[in-house]
Amino acid sequence: QYQDKEEVVLWMNTVGPYHNRQETYKYFSLPFCVGSKKSISHYHETLGEALQGVELEFSGLDIKFKDDVMPGTYCEIDLDKEKRDAFVYAIKNHYWYQMYIDDLPIWGIVGEADENGEDYYLWTYKKLEIGFNGNRIVDVNLTSEGKVKLVPNTKIQMSYSVKWKKSDVKFEDRFDKYLDPSFFQHRDRDLGDEYGWKQVHGDVFRPSSHPLIFSSLIGSGCQIFAVSLIVIIVAMIEDLYTERGSMLSTAIFVYAATSPVNGYFGGSLYARQGGRRWIKQMFIGAFLIPAMVCGTAFFINFIAIYYHASRAIPFGTMVAVCCICFFVILPLNLVGTILGRNLSGQPNFPCRVNAVPRPIPEKKWFMEPAVIVCLGGILPFGSIFIEMYFIFTSFWAYKIYYVYGFMMLVLVILCIVTVCVTIVQWTSFLSAASTAIYVYMYSFYYYFFKTKMYGLFQTSFYFGYMAVFSTALGIMCGAIGYMGTSAFVRKIYTNVKID
Repeated sequence: QYQDKEEVVLWMNTVGPYHNRQETYKYFSLPFCVGSKKSISHYHETLGEALQGVELEFSGLDIKFKDDVMPGTYCEIDLDKEKRDAFVYAIKNHYWYQMYIDDLPIWGIVGEADENGEDYYLWTYKKLEIGFNGNRIVDVNLTSEGKVKLVPNTKIQMSYSVKWKKSDVKFEDRFDKYLDPSFFQHRDRDLGDEYGWKQVHGDVFRPSSHPLIFSSLIGSGCQIFAVSLIVIIVAMIEDLYTERGSMLSTAIFVYAATSPVNGYFGGSLYARQGGRRWIKQMFIGAFLIPAMVCGTAFFINFIAIYYHASRAIPFGTMVAVCCICFFVILPLNLVGTILGRNLSGQPNFPCRVNAVPRPIPEKKWFMEPAVIVCLGGILPFGSIFIEMYFIFTSFWAYKIYYVYGFMMLVLVILCIVTVCVTIVQWTSFLSAASTAIYVYMYSFYYYFFKTKMYGLFQTSFYFGYMAVFSTALGIMCGAIGYMGTSAFVRKIYTNVKID
């Protein structure tokens, strides 16, 4: 409670980048000047304030309860090159500062840059409007004015004014406005409409460099995910491990039946990216995985025939697989492609795509796409690392795998981790697909330390099919990462409404 003309202290707290509220420094770590008043009658700091890094420093401004202050200069900054560089750095990083009056927080922006980022300006005039109800302060607002260009070896005058206004806000309710999320939204706009990720709004929906193969990979990855999900569910219900070959037969049948999934997602994505050779895309999408599997199987089959091994695939079985590809997978893929192109093949991006691509600035070596892609697969691989051992053991050793419920849980975790990683890194497909590299590297460890295989046939059989497994897993993770990131990016740019 205050008496008329009683001292009111304006505390200067911290300053720091708007986009990282944890990085804060003392207000006077920037070369701001202090007002003429040197002493105050009281000061307090709690333990919580100390732990949170609250550094209250007296502003030196003379403010009295219900006593208006006309605009006037309170100090002067002798702006040499060092001080100018400090202010320029703060403005480039969107620094803002925090003050307190009667425990009510106040925020202000240090300055702003022009549109070209060549000239920088400092806000020099603090216009304070303080609301009072009876003998209590219930509201404080700051308006920053007096934009002055930062020129070395000049003097900048800092000024302030105080206007007292009667308010109907109750003292008990004076913090209510800070609880409203919209209270902070205007401060985001004060920093400019385009900063950070908003700057690339005209390029983020640009078509890929190779839309045909990219669309085919996405369609194939979606189909592999659908097959994995359905087979695991069927295995949980039907106990497929009790019958010989039932798991492989089910997988082949489900893969053929889910071919429309491949065509739908691949065809619609290719159409949205402006692709014209949709028939070629359909063929590549339909035969990408079958060609990889069959090519590897046929190569290993020649070695098996040479060794007279029972693993040699009969010629009739090979013909049956080819018939499934041409007479089941291809027609169903065509149906899915036609549906995808007609139902969701029209571009519906929330932002306009710029005609000229935005130049990519130079960056550190660890931010290069190749490095990010290699690192992106570590976390998804870590989420399935333990499960890989049991899957490998059931496939390459004399163990029966039966905990398909746990496998379902691992698949869900893999999807969540993959989407989260790719949202952070944005190189969505390859970043997630690099999981395959770590799985294949783990297969080397498993081969040399967990098995006793030897010879050309066993080695080629193991590493050939592990390459197929790893590649298929990588394509699936890449598709999951892209689909999740695409949905996230579309959502955030839809809400921003820049165009």
